[in-house]
Amino acid sequence: MTGRGEIRQDPGSRGLEVITFGCRLNAVESEVMRARAAEAGLADAVLINTCAVTAEAVRQAKQAIRRARRERPEARIVVSGCAAQIGGSEFAAMPEVDLVLGNAEKLSAGAYAVPDFIGPAEKLRVNDIMAVREQAAHLVDGLDGRARAFVEVQNGCDHRCTFCIIPYGRGNSRSVPMGAVVEQIRRLAECGYAEVVLTGVDITAYGADLPGTPSLGTLVSKILRQVPELRRLRLSSIDSIEVDAALMDAIAGEARLMPHLHLSLQSGDDMILKRMKRRHSRADAVRFTDAVRRLRPDVVFGADLIAGFPTESNAMFGNSLSIVEECGLTQLHVFPFSPRPGTPAARMPQLDRGLVKERARQLRERGAAALRRHLAGEVGKVREVLVETGGIGRTEHFTPAEVPGEPGAIVAARITGHSGRALVAAPLVPA
Repeated sequence: MTGRGEIRQDPGSRGLEVITFGCRLNAVESEVMRARAAEAGLADAVLINTCAVTAEAVRQAKQAIRRARRERPEARIVVSGCAAQIGGSEFAAMPEVDLVLGNAEKLSAGAYAVPDFIGPAEKLRVNDIMAVREQAAHLVDGLDGRARAFVEVQNGCDHRCTFCIIPYGRGNSRSVPMGAVVEQIRRLAECGYAEVVLTGVDITAYGADLPGTPSLGTLVSKILRQVPELRRLRLSSIDSIEVDAALMDAIAGEARLMPHLHLSLQSGDDMILKRMKRRHSRADAVRFTDAVRRLRPDVVFGADLIAGFPTESNAMFGNSLSIVEECGLTQLHVFPFSPRPGTPAARMPQLDRGLVKERARQLRERGAAALRRHLAGEVGKVREVLVETGGIGRTEHFTPAEVPGEPGAIVAARITGHSGRALVAAPLVPA
């Protein structure tokens, strides 16, 4: 599960505006929120779907709430998401906020059907997320303004990494039944989406709570077999230690499963991994990337890495720097460690914030250099680019590429150069 910046979907001065923070799962659920609010007859509102991964994400959400009230003084402001689930009373206390919904409540139309005037005590509608035991499919026809579609296959997490607050916002792991996932993807393919991304909080835990305990690999194979019209299937962040043999077989033999895997590594040092309560070692990560490359030589790896975890020494940080080359990572999501109240890591000896930021800068610099090497190696090759908005698309390896074309189309293009951040591609057949 990785954090993202703010995504605004603004219909104008009135109507339903959705502001999304955080992960791809939130992006999917924002579309469900939009649909459920509309069903409830909420016409003039700003829906803010928050993230709790870092303190900065919470700060940005509160800033967005205040800005929304200034820009839309007559609109109803509804706040939900992980930060609202965990710290609902903080948001309910904000005078700008009309309604606070938990992560379960936000997916129900009835939660949005409230009287015009409610008191402060009534605007907090957040129940115990740990009591939620099942995960239903959320049928949407796509994501507004997105070239690819995201399908939620799993929610919640049974693990308790010492730095992570998200299980308390999402609850325990629960999976969407395979038949419902396949049906949703078939529907999206019929709507014209050429690429679908499977997303969740811990998608490699998929199926453990379902009858017969199907794995993520089983689900992937079933999707590709039963939805032949789907051109590209992609996985969001995975925990490599949970990858099963069926998924390895799919990586090796399914050309429509994209050769890009984003790994939840968090550190390259064994002691820090132990203190994080992660379940893999540095050697496990290297073995996994080596094994996948033997099966799929063109695979590209991204990873999440945390800089400045409590007690991290210079040598320990050096192991995180060096794992970029040892695992052959090309696309890094770097997070400066952010102590989250209520987590064990927040009670550990903290590093100086300046040092944490400097280590994050060094990791990002190492990641940028790795990306430039990858981009240079792509020049001269032909890639299939899924065109997004603004003349930017993504290759099979999720590498950004500047290419002309209609959003949502897959364009065969030759890579003619790069800008240091993205490839430059020329369509083989002029657009």
